[in-house]
Amino acid sequence: MDINNLRPVELREGERFDDLQRNGYEIIQNPEKFCFGMDAVLLSGFADVKNGGTAVDLGTGTGIIPILMAAKTQASHITGLEIQAESAEMAERSVMHNRLEDRIDIVNGDIKDIKNLFKAGSCDTVTSNPPYMIGGHGLKNPDAPKAIARHEVLCTLEDVVAAAGFLLKQQGAFYMVHRPFRLVDIFEKMRKYKIEPKRMRMVHPFADKEPNMVLIEGRKGGNVQLTVESPLIVYSEVGKYTQEIYDIYGY
Repeated sequence: MDINNLRPVELREGERFDDLQRNGYEIIQNPEKFCFGMDAVLLSGFADVKNGGTAVDLGTGTGIIPILMAAKTQASHITGLEIQAESAEMAERSVMHNRLEDRIDIVNGDIKDIKNLFKAGSCDTVTSNPPYMIGGHGLKNPDAPKAIARHEVLCTLEDVVAAAGFLLKQQGAFYMVHRPFRLVDIFEKMRKYKIEPKRMRMVHPFADKEPNMVLIEGRKGGNVQLTVESPLIVYSEVGKYTQEIYDIYGY
């Protein structure tokens, strides 16, 4: 996609266009509120949608994962579900900006209301970059966009996995990025909702440091077998990404 094909859309105060290095796509962000992080980019590199398949991204924020997945897959349609109206509206403008309305739609709604928003077993793939931190205790402003994105203020890990279990067809794929300290909880919840952990990859900031992220794939109704892939190392030295990270980002 050439940048000249981008549709002009209005920016609100504090917003900017950021180049995604994929297909000429750009995303609208507001640094004062919330910007996507490496976790979302790594998840989009780890996840997949079969050709002609459908996907739902739970807690899509400003739509980063649907837009990146549209760039790298032949999915027929991707839906982003977001509870915060302002973020959902920003995501809608990014979809329009990139002329992706025929492949992406954004739904402003609550994961906990999933059964009233979608049909059971209606998609091939579910992705999620959910809040990592348990609860919102001690937060100065639990209603702030950054707090909602990072802490389980409006939804829990179980809410996310339950929604994925409801949405997925049999043998459909669930992809999630999370924190290693929640792994026991993650596996327990996945099995509770009939999603079998199938693939896992730890993400380390440096080769000699402990992992600070984990990428997980599960299959609805899958057989018992978990593959642990080689670690993904983010930095080869201070300030310099490894080649694999550059490849994922598209540089």
